[in-house]
Amino acid sequence: MIDVAVLGAGLAGLSAARDLAAGGADVVVLEARERVGGRVEQVPLPDGRRAQLGGEMVGTAHTAYLALVEELGLTLTTTYTALDGATTYDLLDGVLRSEDGFPFQTPEERADYERVERLFAKLARTVDPDDPWSHPDASRLDGHSWASWLRSVDALPSTVRAIEAGALALAAGSSERTSLLAELRKAAAVGDDGFYSYDLWECHQVAEGSAEVALRMAAELGDRIRLGATVRAITVGSTDCRVALDTGEEVRAEAVVCALPVSVLHGIAIEGVSPERLASLRAQRQARAAKVVAVYDRSVWADLGANGLSEGEQLLASTWPQQEGVLSGLIPPERLLWLVATAEEHRCAALHAELERMYGPDAGSPRQTFLRLWGLDPFTLGYATHWWPGDVMRVGPLHGTHDPPFYVCGSDQWVAGYMEGAVRTGRGAAAAALGEEA
Repeated sequence: MIDVAVLGAGLAGLSAARDLAAGGADVVVLEARERVGGRVEQVPLPDGRRAQLGGEMVGTAHTAYLALVEELGLTLTTTYTALDGATTYDLLDGVLRSEDGFPFQTPEERADYERVERLFAKLARTVDPDDPWSHPDASRLDGHSWASWLRSVDALPSTVRAIEAGALALAAGSSERTSLLAELRKAAAVGDDGFYSYDLWECHQVAEGSAEVALRMAAELGDRIRLGATVRAITVGSTDCRVALDTGEEVRAEAVVCALPVSVLHGIAIEGVSPERLASLRAQRQARAAKVVAVYDRSVWADLGANGLSEGEQLLASTWPQQEGVLSGLIPPERLLWLVATAEEHRCAALHAELERMYGPDAGSPRQTFLRLWGLDPFTLGYATHWWPGDVMRVGPLHGTHDPPFYVCGSDQWVAGYMEGAVRTGRGAAAAALGEEA
């Protein structure tokens, strides 16, 4: 019997396993895929560039991830936030470009957006990001959707539209189906004084590629990682935990660190944890989204004075440049079935048409296209965490906590960026299992 079984070799599981091994624990990592990294993946391109097919960027607020990058000897570089040019807005009534945020039609519309943003920031400062349930109006705030709150403070339709475009661009769920309390908590967790400050969230990337973070941790762990090991059931006992694999094999350990995405965890039988803990885990959900990456010889969008960043009301809800000639895009949960309804061989063509509409004829013919349907991938079943109205209260204060010898970590356990959340909670779970928590 080993000391700890870590379930999942994404950033959370690898971060936990690395610290457990450094602390002297006998650890094994069970990963269903034939690769490590989870929602972080990259592929080499023939010309030496890399295409990031999963998580890419972090910001100044993501201190746990930045510390790990430094420990692993990796380097940081800037992202699209350092680029000049106009942002593209692919709206139902046409394509517009703006160098000053959402293309409001009048000064009054822009002033209203700024007014509502100030109200949001003021309200966010009243929320404890570690204990949002302690807020005196927690139930009411959680019962509101973000969009319904906007209307309650008399936001103009243009402000509601701008917020919805931004929410879909992040592919974490429509503002009509997002808890206001969850959104306030998210802002409070990073000290944001607005709706979404790009320097806090997206100004850094790993020069060697984000997947290199996972690959270097995996190299340190070596044969402690078992690929192709799909978990089917977890049984937790006070001194003996058992993890059943789809092969019929059973792995026994003194403790379990569960770093599986919550949508995947919903399909796994769990015994030996409290009904309250199980109910909290089952109440969590992920946004089912997809990502596309288009590779060109050059940044064709720059020909139009565009910076490659976009928000849209069509199939592609956002785009951004990874580097010269490499463009990322997100298909949000509300649009994913549009894409899935298209025959597989026609999906890239549909996405190319979107890119051509936004960035001109050359954008419709990339050299390579990569599509990752993260929302349908059986070992992910989602992208970022989605908190519906009422979810914060349904999940409750057990969220992100542990029931030794059962420890939980993962991007779903922290609403401050999913790569940051994975690393922060993975290292926290390891510290708790080693008895090192402050």
